[in-house]
Order: sequence, then structure tokens, then C-alpha cells
Amino acid sequence: MTGTSFRILAGLVGGLVVGAVWRGGPSSLPVVTAAQQVGKLWLDALTMTVVPLVFSLLVTGIISAAGSVAHNRIVPRAMLWFMALLAGACLLSALLTSLALDLWPVPDGAASIAPPTEGNIAVPTGTDWLSNIIPTNPIKAAADTAMVPIVVFALIFGLAVSRIEAGLRRSVETFFQAIVQAMLLIVHWVLLVAPLGVFALAFAVAARTGIEVAGTLLHYVMFVVGACLSVTVLACVTIVLSGRLSLPAFIRAVLPAQVIAASTQSSLASLPAMIEAAKALKVDREVAGIVLPLAVSIFRAASAAANVTVAVYLAHLHGVPLGPGTLVTGALVAAAVSVAAVGVPAQVSFFAIISPVCVAMGVPIDLLPLLLAIESIPDIFRTLGNVTADLAVVRLVDGPAEGAGVQRSSTEQA
Repeated sequence: MTGTSFRILAGLVGGLVVGAVWRGGPSSLPVVTAAQQVGKLWLDALTMTVVPLVFSLLVTGIISAAGSVAHNRIVPRAMLWFMALLAGACLLSALLTSLALDLWPVPDGAASIAPPTEGNIAVPTGTDWLSNIIPTNPIKAAADTAMVPIVVFALIFGLAVSRIEAGLRRSVETFFQAIVQAMLLIVHWVLLVAPLGVFALAFAVAARTGIEVAGTLLHYVMFVVGACLSVTVLACVTIVLSGRLSLPAFIRAVLPAQVIAASTQSSLASLPAMIEAAKALKVDREVAGIVLPLAVSIFRAASAAANVTVAVYLAHLHGVPLGPGTLVTGALVAAAVSVAAVGVPAQVSFFAIISPVCVAMGVPIDLLPLLLAIESIPDIFRTLGNVTADLAVVRLVDGPAEGAGVQRSSTEQA
């Protein structure tokens, strides 16, 4: 656990304990109201960076990915697998989380955890999400925080920029990289006071509901961990059904990298062990050296699936109805914006990547700071699922079912 994560967790625990003790005490209402305002100011400071940060990250990510495709023949096949498995993992997570919450709903009284909202987040209904997917005015879409059209415009804009003259392309990419750096600096400043903001929010929650909030947070953690494990299982099942490798052989090959992933909570730190697993996976080492760094950068299947679970869980907690169209919208937005998390610290990416999914589904984001404070536990399983999916993809990209992948990929490299 990093120092920042520890301080945020300390703010959460301190706020819950003090709030539970304060509950019902003298002058309780004015103090709780003041704490809510402090927490809201901090949350607003964090929220103001979401649209420019996500848009700029998506544009630079698409430009970078398009450049990789243009310079290597193995990359297009990997990108197709990335897109297919990202979408599949997110859709599966949306479905399984919704079904599981019907069978094991959020604890009684959990809705009281949510602070009063102004009701200004519209819930997508019917085919609204499809009819509004193309922004007639991207500036207005950004002002309205309409995340689906913003994401679509960013993807189209990034693809267009990747095909213009090289000098102009570099200028545009540099411009948006500068915006990313500026937004990350603002987020860093906001996170410096995160313990205070989380303490205020947690205090207000515990003062309203008591210590019961702890049970809801535990329930939430189990759902997010389950979503990450489902992606790990999905990666194994995909390998087996494709006939590329037997399940015992795949487990033996990926286990060392999984151990490092669980202990470091970093896909990047697991990269050397992932490349070392290429031989056991019967994958050409040069192919692994191309596909795996790309996968670590832009393919976060378990994280994207977990982000969908967070949004669906919050929807159930807030009583927001979710139809099939809304679930599909959330899954596709989660798959798209997960690409934007390249090189972004975990504390930043948690909020910047999940909030667009919530907004696209009409789910309030007020409780995200509290969930950020306990993210260090699910993050272990996010990294485990990401690494397993990365190794599954490199095997799917290289090598026919009968295991002659090294010879085929070596011929392609010639």
C-alpha cells in the first residue's frame, strides 16, 4: 500500500469512527452539514478534471495505438483480441453483477449511505443512449458531462489525427499530452488533501447511518473482487475453448507472473515474468516482447470489468434502474475509457476512469471517494486478472491450436 493510499484509508477509518461516535450528539445536524460541504468541495475539485483528462488521454492513446498498428504486423491481431476481450469482459461483468445483486442485494439501509443529491444526473432510458451517441455539439456535450458522446468523439478525433501529416500529428499529440500533464498535476494537488476530503465524507456518512456502513463496504469489496476473478476465469476458459493450450499447462505458465502481480499490484512490475512465461506458453519471445508491453499499456480487462461492477453496484445502492441498453452503454464506455488509463496512478485512474462509466449510466458519483479509500484490496485482484488476460492474449495472438506458434511467428518476423 502506497503512502497516499494509507493516508486516504486512515481518513476513511477516522471519519467512520468519529462519525459513528458523534451520531446523535449535540449540534449533530450543523456539523454533519458542514462536513458534507467540505467533502463536496473536495469531490468537485476532483470531478472538474474528469472531462479534459479522459478526452486527452483517449486522444493520445488512440494516436499511439494507431502508430503501433502501422509499424508492426503482429499488432493488428493483438488489437482485435484486446477489443474483443475488453468488450466481452465488461458485458459479462455487467450481466453477472446485475444477476448477483438480484440474488444478494446491497444490505438493508445501504441507501441511507448516499448523501442527498440534486437529481441532476439523467438516467438513460430506452434508445436515448443510441440516438445521442454522436455529439452534434462536442463542446456542449463536454459542458453537460455527457460521457458517451464525449468518448465517441474522442475516439473519432484520435483516429483522424493519427492519419494527418506527421508534423501536425505530433503537434496535436503534444498539445493533448500537455493537457494530460496539467490535469494530473491538479489531481495530485487535490489528492494531497484527500485524507481531509475522505474524512469529511466518511464522517457525514457514519453520522447519518452509524457503523453499518462497514458492512456495505465489505459487501462492495466482495462484488468487485468477484468481477476481477471472473475475468481471470474468462481468460482461462478462452484459452481452453480456443484449443490453444490445456488448462493445467496455462496455469503452470502464468503462475509466476500471477504471484508477482498479486504481491506488487503492478502489471508493469510483472512484465519481466510475463515475458519469461513466453517459452512455457509456446509463444515466440519476440512476439511476446511486442504484444505484452502493449497489453500492459492499454489492455486492462479485469480493471475495466471491475469498473462496470462499481457503477452497477452504485446504481443498485442509489436505486437507479438499469435497463439492457444502459448496461450495454456502461460496458462499452468502460471498455473504451480503460484505454485512457495509460501511465495514470491508481488513485487518479480509479476516479477518472470509473466516473465516466457512472455518468454514462446515470449513476451518482458521490460515494466514489469512499470506495477509493478501500481500493487497495480489490486492486490485488484487478492486477491478477489483468496479468492473466495479458498472457492469454499473447497466446491467442501467436501459435495455432496444435502448438506450432513459435515456428509460425518466426516466419512472420522474417
